[in-house]
Amino acid sequence: MKLLFVVNPISGGVDKKPFLREAESLCNNYGIEYSIFKTTGVNDEEGVKKIIDEFQPNKVASVGGDGTTLFTAIALLETKIPMGIIPLGSANGMAVELFVNPKPIEALKNIIMSDVIGHLDMVKVNGEHYSIHIGDVGINAQIVEAYDKDENRGMVTYAKYFIDEVKKVDLIHVAINANGKSIDKSGIMVCICNSRKYGTGVPINLTGNPMDGKFEIVVVKKIDTNSIIKAGLSKFEEGFYDRENIEILSTDKAQLSFDKPRLLQLDGEVIGKYKDIEVEILSGGVNLISTKNSLSSIVK
Repeated sequence: MKLLFVVNPISGGVDKKPFLREAESLCNNYGIEYSIFKTTGVNDEEGVKKIIDEFQPNKVASVGGDGTTLFTAIALLETKIPMGIIPLGSANGMAVELFVNPKPIEALKNIIMSDVIGHLDMVKVNGEHYSIHIGDVGINAQIVEAYDKDENRGMVTYAKYFIDEVKKVDLIHVAINANGKSIDKSGIMVCICNSRKYGTGVPINLTGNPMDGKFEIVVVKKIDTNSIIKAGLSKFEEGFYDRENIEILSTDKAQLSFDKPRLLQLDGEVIGKYKDIEVEILSGGVNLISTKNSLSSIVK
């Protein structure tokens, strides 16, 4: 077997060297041929596609957080090579969503051993951008933008910007065209969800399933300020979910038109400002290495 590691060295402020040493030792012990690609922020797309073409891996391990998972999935979109996740980012929201083993070396063992493949949906935005976790317009996108400009990483840094942005929350107006209907909504955040929870653990889309061929448009009308601050600092269970102030629309295609250009983030990456957004599902676009137990938990 040939295994490619796609590593984001700075994700979550987590040092990847100890894991990589252990991973290399494991691969060497079992005669697994491996290669390591580390992102630098410069021509990463070209670099990873080149090594995939030259190395021809049987499996790929994405080592980092949600952004690294998305980056790896996009690189493999046309190849059908299966990928697994090693959770070494800030919050590892998608890894949690997919019931990946939280211990990185155990997650690697599952990738090496498992022939169980799940067909994970991918969301395509404006014909050129992608998401497999959660994208949004509104307060969280502003937080992500500020976080990206800070050289520090981790949940403490994220929480700092969460608190700052709460003080200047702006009401968003959006027209949503989906399922043959057009509706107008207002709120503090409009989310494009392929999964259920943010990396903080806050549930936003309890009806979601990342393998059902649909995504959800979630409009958050308002949230208590104190609850938002707490959500940025700690993990919450389903009880935090405020059904009265959240509206959900499930679909496989949608058009969103905002009152003015709004900042969009997808899976923790700031994309830019848009007044109009087109969204569609790529059903089963990612071949995800999983386990039978994990897959059964995902589709519940």
